Amino acid sequence: MTNNNITEEEWKKKLTPEQYRVLREGGTEVPFSGEFVDSNEKGMYACAACGNQLFSSDTKFESTTFGLRGWPAFTNPVNLENIELREDDSMGMRRTEVLCKNCGSHLGHVFDEDHGDKGDKHYCINSTCLALKK
Repeated sequence: MTNNNITEEEWKKKLTPEQYRVLREGGTEVPFSGEFVDSNEKGMYACAACGNQLFSSDTKFESTTFGLRGWPAFTNPVNLENIELREDDSMGMRRTEVLCKNCGSHLGHVFDEDHGDKGDKHYCINSTCLALKK
């Protein structure tokens, strides 16, 4: 269930301009610019907008896939109930958008890729959408 109690004006006050652009307007941060791209810190990654738990650091990996490198990559969300997946045909390609199910914020995209024992998904998530809780 999406939390619709916060207006877009309130989001603009709560989030940085970059967070608002990515989380609320569906933007993408510049590759390799996010603080969590190369992070190996342990903890729980939560939605930067609402605090909803999204990904454990145990599922984070360094992507070697050309075109998907430059953003934090995860194999599985901590709970599928915490995210929403939506078809995205923008930018001339077919992708699956990942949104926070609690607040409806855009997080990134998920791709079907084989990562052996790590899982079969590649959640490519913008750093600015995440808050690490150690």
